Amino acid sequence: MSTEPDQYDTPWKEAIEHYFPEFMAFYFAHAHRQIDWHQPYTFLDQELQAITRDAEIGKRFCDKLVSVYLRDGQQELIYVHLEVQGTTQAEFAERMFVYNYRIYDHYRRPVASMAVLADTSSDWKPQSFGFDVLGCQHTLTFPVAKLQDYAAREHDLGDDPNPFALVTLAHLQTQATRHDAQARFNAKWTLVQLLYRRGWNKQRIIDLLFVIDWMMQLPDHFKHQLWQNIGNLEQEKKMAYVSDFERHAIEKGLSQGLSQGLSQGLSQGLTEGLQKGQQAGEANTLRRLLTKRFGPLQPGLADTIEAASLAQIEAWFDSAITAPSLDAVFATPDATRH
Repeated sequence: MSTEPDQYDTPWKEAIEHYFPEFMAFYFAHAHRQIDWHQPYTFLDQELQAITRDAEIGKRFCDKLVSVYLRDGQQELIYVHLEVQGTTQAEFAERMFVYNYRIYDHYRRPVASMAVLADTSSDWKPQSFGFDVLGCQHTLTFPVAKLQDYAAREHDLGDDPNPFALVTLAHLQTQATRHDAQARFNAKWTLVQLLYRRGWNKQRIIDLLFVIDWMMQLPDHFKHQLWQNIGNLEQEKKMAYVSDFERHAIEKGLSQGLSQGLSQGLSQGLTEGLQKGQQAGEANTLRRLLTKRFGPLQPGLADTIEAASLAQIEAWFDSAITAPSLDAVFATPDATRH
């Protein structure tokens, strides 16, 4: 299939960050029931990188560190270490062992390590690592969710209201259609229809369209056909989830890894200023995206955007495509600093 390589790591990261409670409920229901979801949880990705920087063992697919509180009556703070592993790897269980201890050594709090195994093997399922020597035992046993175990019940996934049922379906279908563009298109269109039948709010629809579109790469002619189908579907059902602007934000933002923003342009009219490299054009594009995602902007914020540098506006735009809130957009570091 002539298209860009399939992307797995970033879609998983985005999905977990946006819908962490649903992730835990779908793959690790027992653990989900023990977490106090009325308390805040915090992603600690930068801290995880610092803790494990000199302990790299094998290629990682996606890893997360999250602080949560337990429903134990004492509101105990613990750390959840998550790995999404995309290939079979001999040293994977050892890495789970090492990272678990590194995190504990840093925080001196209980650490729960869990893994989603997203490889294509049906029988690779490491769940422990340790040693027993001279009367000393040191072992980590960790729960795993094997995506291939879901392959035999894809129909059930299609009926499951948890968003990670669709993420799992998208992952499995991406693997199954790796060399068949027509089959990939058919599978992706089916997933989009399932997504629209959920009755979810607009933001969740857009978030999961990002994940599906990023994960299931298609040749250009199939991309165009898919978006035409989506437009027809919205007209038939009198929905208005994805505007032309948001469609182009998804296409361009995802295909370029978001880091390039919209440097190759969006649709005619919205991107005239951007195509000409004009700061005013990008500022207008950013304001429209923010308004569509978060509602009317305060006058002071519009003035801030107008006064910002081109590099800063582009950085805010990249953040705005997936940020969970308006404050999160403007938490982006100043792009003019090096």
